[in-house]
Amino acid sequence: MTWRDPCRHIRGCRAGGPGRPQCKLLFFAPSGMVQVSQRPVISAPTLIRSLARLSTFEPPEAAPPLSDRLSQWLGWTDAIALSSALKANPPAATPGARSAAPAPTSEFERVRTELTAAIARDCSLAAAPGGQIRSLGSAERQRAASFAEFPAYRQRYATSQQTMDTAISALRTRLRAQLVTKSPEAARLASVDAVMERVMGARERTLLAGVPNLLDGHFVRLRATEQAALAAPRAPGTPPPALAGMWLDTFHRDMQSILLAELDIRLQPVEALLAALRTCEPGQHDPTPR
Repeated sequence: MTWRDPCRHIRGCRAGGPGRPQCKLLFFAPSGMVQVSQRPVISAPTLIRSLARLSTFEPPEAAPPLSDRLSQWLGWTDAIALSSALKANPPAATPGARSAAPAPTSEFERVRTELTAAIARDCSLAAAPGGQIRSLGSAERQRAASFAEFPAYRQRYATSQQTMDTAISALRTRLRAQLVTKSPEAARLASVDAVMERVMGARERTLLAGVPNLLDGHFVRLRATEQAALAAPRAPGTPPPALAGMWLDTFHRDMQSILLAELDIRLQPVEALLAALRTCEPGQHDPTPR
């Protein structure tokens, strides 16, 4: 039986020798029993932590191993395609095509900047600090907030997702084309990435399509919270606790932060391709082990 350190989940623990775990920063109750927090420190992408903050969604305490998750997501035909890409002899590099391609880092920055600006426009935050709702007069602001319905935002979010999907997929294809020109090993990596995009793309879209459902609940809670605050009894002459209709401005900001966090996740495979291209520069290592 493998011995497992009972302090392995406690922050600030270190091993004190074989069979003698040694923990720092432990707290003792009067009874002498050790009291430790049962809530683990959650390490998750910004998107997951942001959704947990805005909704009743509870992120998992620990992510399962990548191999376990892939075994659930990949069918046997997908596994065969991935195995074939890994084992196939890569095509020979074609150095003559290198000069025609734009600088990959510049392409990445251009696409990210354009998508970030599109997200700001879609969330009605491009005009001025505070967004469009704050700039309206009191009556117009209340009217805009009273007529706001989430289905319009759901459609707007889906449109932003489609825009990201299209632009990032095209960029990913262009970067793979540049990898093919570098070396046989880089060409093999490009083939593997093409398979991964195909087999994982549908799963990614399905998972991310659930994000608007969590934003729907946040939309409802923000509106209800403001309505309750405005309806609460106040002493004569006491100003209302907030400007009526400002909950919608808050929602715009939160929706923008979620879309930007989703953009970061969608760009991760692209950043990996960029890293591989950098390793192909003179004086660097090959992107894949031989």
